[in-house]
Amino acid sequence: MALPDPAVSAIRKPPGVDLSVRIVHEQSRALAVLRGVVQPDAISTDAGAMVTAWIGQGIGYAASADLSPAGLQAAADRAVQWARLVDARGLFEGVALPRPAARGVVRAAAVQRPLASRRELIEQLREEAAALNGDPRIVHWAASVHLSQTLQRQYLNGELVGDETFSYVVPNLEATAASAGRSQTRTLGGQYNGFCRQGGGEVIDLSGLRGGGGRIGREALQLLDAPNCPNDRRSLLLAPDQMLLQIHESIGHPLELDRILGDERNFAGTSFVTLDMFGRYRYGSPLLNVSFDPTHAGGFASYGVDDEGTPAAKVRLIEDGVLRRPLGSALSVARARAAGFSFAGTANARASGWHRPPIDRMANINVEPGDSSLAQMIRDTERGVLMRTNVSWSIDDSRNKFQFGCEWGQLIENGELGAVVRNPNYRGVSATFWRNLAAVGRADEREWLGTPYCGKGEPGQVVRVGHAAPPCLFHDVDVFGAEQ
Repeated sequence: MALPDPAVSAIRKPPGVDLSVRIVHEQSRALAVLRGVVQPDAISTDAGAMVTAWIGQGIGYAASADLSPAGLQAAADRAVQWARLVDARGLFEGVALPRPAARGVVRAAAVQRPLASRRELIEQLREEAAALNGDPRIVHWAASVHLSQTLQRQYLNGELVGDETFSYVVPNLEATAASAGRSQTRTLGGQYNGFCRQGGGEVIDLSGLRGGGGRIGREALQLLDAPNCPNDRRSLLLAPDQMLLQIHESIGHPLELDRILGDERNFAGTSFVTLDMFGRYRYGSPLLNVSFDPTHAGGFASYGVDDEGTPAAKVRLIEDGVLRRPLGSALSVARARAAGFSFAGTANARASGWHRPPIDRMANINVEPGDSSLAQMIRDTERGVLMRTNVSWSIDDSRNKFQFGCEWGQLIENGELGAVVRNPNYRGVSATFWRNLAAVGRADEREWLGTPYCGKGEPGQVVRVGHAAPPCLFHDVDVFGAEQ
């Protein structure tokens, strides 16, 4: 698609108005083989623009699917009208609103190897789907890959500041085994597609899709025959594909500054974190170091500039267990400053598409690696359980008390992995849980994962989020089986 530079440069704006134009074009294709049957391709195309106007103490937004000069001009005029209304009503009175400033063009794209052809991908999905179905107790099986490409350009006062192409790859395998009134599901990347990255053919290879069907099917059958997870307190060893959910719910969402300021009370909830905690609050053990890093090549939520045009940068949110910085965009940081709290922000103003204004969102929120190996953590555990692959989550509206479930559990006794258990769950309180962090895995065992389905905002927005983590060991955790 040719993105309309001439149409943007032709937009007329009144004196004293700053104008941002963000143009997005996305194409997606989902390929799937369900119970041995190739499904029709699910194909979608979406394109449009969001125009943001700043005038005085007002901000206004207007979106348009009409990318002609007339369509963009009409959107700009509406955005200016809204900004004037906000300015007149004093919505941001006392807030030193950030104004956009051109910083040069940021061009970024994930390093990638070309994907195989559609025919080759379908054949690969056929092979893995057949391998999933190796036993009559397998009642459901599927192999899939979801592919998206997004082109995005951003302009500030007619000047191009961001020109980026994003290629998203989300492969998965799924098998459900059932017998005697019981069923168990095992997946490659989680039932909500936790294995997802930017890139090309290398993502398929790294995911384990090729040759993974037989393993996933066998593990579903193992879970079907396994005993229920015990109910007690013990050490908990979380694999990276469950760490991603733990990071997401009990660190990422609580640190979103607009949530802390109260914006999400009516929908996604608030946060147990308060403005006065930054710089002093012990969020976790001294082993906990958490970074916001949208710059990592191949991360599912990597980019060069956020959706307000702020250049991306890696920053530390939690350092040696102490809370340092919120996930605050330029606007949220200005609002906090007006309330008497001065923070450094992050480039995390993100929108789910051209038809939504940016709000504070996670991007790649990562636990930095430590110096323990997975084998060492198992050897050092006298009585514990290893859990893999998220399947369920529940957390209160302040992102504090939680209960999470996994697909796969395996007991650890006297430093050795033992019996597989089904329905493994655990519960806790966010900061208390992270303060019990006892060991952090090495860099060579860290995995880059994420989710395509992070919801927030009114009207609702669903964005892609990335999380990287090594395996991590926690002491004194309440674990339980789903069958009481």
